[in-house]
Amino acid sequence: METSILQQIKNKAEKYLGPQLLQTGRVLEVRVWETATMVEIDLHLPSADMQHWNEVPYIKFRIGNSCYRDYTPFGWDAETATCSLLVDTAHEGCGSRWAKHLSAGDSVQYVKIGDTHQAPHPTNLVVGLGDASSLGHLLALQQLTLPGIRFDGAVLLDSPHTGQLVREYFRSPVNTLTTRHELANWLLKQGYCTAHTSFYLTGNRELVVELRTLLKNLGHTNIQAKKFWS
Repeated sequence: METSILQQIKNKAEKYLGPQLLQTGRVLEVRVWETATMVEIDLHLPSADMQHWNEVPYIKFRIGNSCYRDYTPFGWDAETATCSLLVDTAHEGCGSRWAKHLSAGDSVQYVKIGDTHQAPHPTNLVVGLGDASSLGHLLALQQLTLPGIRFDGAVLLDSPHTGQLVREYFRSPVNTLTTRHELANWLLKQGYCTAHTSFYLTGNRELVVELRTLLKNLGHTNIQAKKFWS
């Protein structure tokens, strides 16, 4: 009963406040990665001021009745107000269903564009570490890191095939790995300078905690973390 009442309140709030807050964009193209749980979505967001995206941004999309999800745009172009999303659909939920059913020409609605408070350090080596849920976040961090040779990183994916697709589709130095053990070993072998390397951890809560602990044990202190779910 309590859940039902709370849902009724949310529905009423959306009914009266939603239309005033929502902004609209258009889907330009949707690419479902072959044999991989990833959907790539190109968008035109005419109201978005992408010139001032100095931190990794996020967009809170309306993906159903009283249902909203945050996604990180990457590969944006301020002049054309276009950007792309990567949605990992390995987990069932309204976000996965929304991404799978989008087609070119569809409208999308969003409440706001905000900052994740992750911006690349102005001089340090920038190292992004994450999983499939944060691949778009890592690519956005790469775009913001200038010059690009200051960026490095690794991402944990579900299969070598998905990693191959990442290498084919994006010009990125991000290493693609399939197990946490591989990721930990890769990190141990890099020998990053503790004084001049900044780490950006994103994705699954357990992975972020594990990586933070490993980095601290190696003597690193320049660490920022963003957990996407439990």
